[in-house]
Amino acid sequence: QVQLVESGGGLVQAGGSLRLSCAASGRAFSRSRMGWFRQAPGKEREFVAHILTSGYTSYADSVKGRFTISRDNVKNTVYLQMNTLKPEDTAVYYCAADSQDRILPLVYTFDYWGQGTQVTVSS
Repeated sequence: QVQLVESGGGLVQAGGSLRLSCAASGRAFSRSRMGWFRQAPGKEREFVAHILTSGYTSYADSVKGRFTISRDNVKNTVYLQMNTLKPEDTAVYYCAADSQDRILPLVYTFDYWGQGTQVTVSS
């Protein structure tokens, strides 16, 4: 069992930066793929980025070059550095864990989810 707690969301102006953190409980963190998803009002939850246990990362096209995912296996924490934020980045951001370290960036491939943190980007 893995419990995930996100932090770092807030209100920022367009062009600004935020860093999200996701603290994980349990010893399975280092063996789990970690991901970030987001969900805007009236829209489906969408993939943002993930990082496998190997360190391999991939990103949605909409955030590529602006967002960076990283992990600290000592602190059991995954981060999402978000730069050059745009109003269309406004959403609730969710951290997720996949105990099988799969590669498909799909919602159903993640076993555990955090409660989410709100990110609002004003124009």
